[in-house]
Amino acid sequence: MKFIATATAVIAGAMIGTAAIADDLVIGVSWSNFQEERWKTDEAAIKAALDAHGASYISADAQSSSAKQLSDVESLIAQGADALIILAQDSQAIGPAVQAAADEGIPVVGYDRLIEDPRAFYLTFDNVEVGRMQARAVFEAAPKGRYVMIKGSPTDPNADFLRGGQQEVLQAAIDAGDIEIVGEAYTDGWLPANAQRNMEQILTATDNGVDAVVASNDGTAGGVVAALTAQGMEGIPVSGQDGDHAALNRVAKGTQTVSVWKDARDLGKAAGQIAVSMAKGTKMNAIGGAQDWTSPGGTKMNAMFLAPVPITRDNLTAVVDAQWITKDALCQGVTNGPAPCN
Repeated sequence: MKFIATATAVIAGAMIGTAAIADDLVIGVSWSNFQEERWKTDEAAIKAALDAHGASYISADAQSSSAKQLSDVESLIAQGADALIILAQDSQAIGPAVQAAADEGIPVVGYDRLIEDPRAFYLTFDNVEVGRMQARAVFEAAPKGRYVMIKGSPTDPNADFLRGGQQEVLQAAIDAGDIEIVGEAYTDGWLPANAQRNMEQILTATDNGVDAVVASNDGTAGGVVAALTAQGMEGIPVSGQDGDHAALNRVAKGTQTVSVWKDARDLGKAAGQIAVSMAKGTKMNAIGGAQDWTSPGGTKMNAMFLAPVPITRDNLTAVVDAQWITKDALCQGVTNGPAPCN
C-alpha cells in the first residue's frame, strides 16, 4: 500500500501552498447506487478529507438511474457545489452532467469509474491489474478446466478493463487447450441477483460442467457462490474484488478464492483532497501524483491510479491488521480456518 500513501501525501503537500482555508467550499458527490456496501466506506473517507480542509459535503443517490443522476448533478450545482465527485452510473449518459458543470466552471472528479471526458479528473484503482490479480488467483487454484467469466455492468468501462486483465493472464492456457471458457455474461448494474441468475443459466446450459469462475467483483461473486451452493458446488475457485466483509468471510470459509482489496479509505481520501484542491483553482495536471493517460477511446486525460492488493487465505491477517474488518466479522462461522481464524 506504499504507493497509495505516497500519492495521498503528495496531494496533501500540493494543497499546503494554498493560503485560503476551505471553510466556505462545498463539495458535491453524486453516487450511482449507494446501496452497495463499499460506498459507505468511500463516503466516510471523503467526508473525513473534506472535514480536514474545512469543506462541506452534500450528496445525492441516483439509485441506479442514469436519468436521475443527471438531475442529481443539476441539483448539486444549484446547491452551490464548488467541485463535484461523480461515481457514474452510465459512463456515456453522464456527458451532459459534465457539460453542465463545465458551463458553471465547476471541476469534476470521475470517481472509480471512467468518465471519458478530458474535463474530468479520473481517479481509480488500476482495474486492469485487478483483473489480472483475479485471474491469477483462480488460475493458481485451477490451472486447467472449464471457466465461466462473470463480468460487470455493460455500462461501466471498468467491466471491460477487468475483463482485459483477466484475459491477459488466461490467454496462454486457453491457447494451449488447458482452459475452456464455457460461459460468459455481463451483469446488469453489477447486481448480485443478476449475477446469480446468469450463473444459474450457465450451470443449466453446461449441466454443471464448471470448474472455476472469474467473477469481477464481490457482489457478483456472492451471486455466483449462491448459485454454486444451490448445486452443491461451493468451494470451486471464485474471484471477486472490493474487500466486502461478506466476501472476506467467504475467503476465510473457502467458498471464494480471492477478493482484490481496493482500500476505499485511500480512494475516498484522495478524492476529497483532489476536489478541494481543484475547487481552489489547482489545474488537473498540477495535482500531485497525477499522470497523463490516454483512454481506450483515445481521450487524453489526467488520472491517478492507486494500487490494489489481492486477499486470499494466505494473507487474511492483512485486512484485520489494517482495521478494515474485525477478526470476529472475518471469522464468523469459520472453524479451523486460515490465520487469523484458527
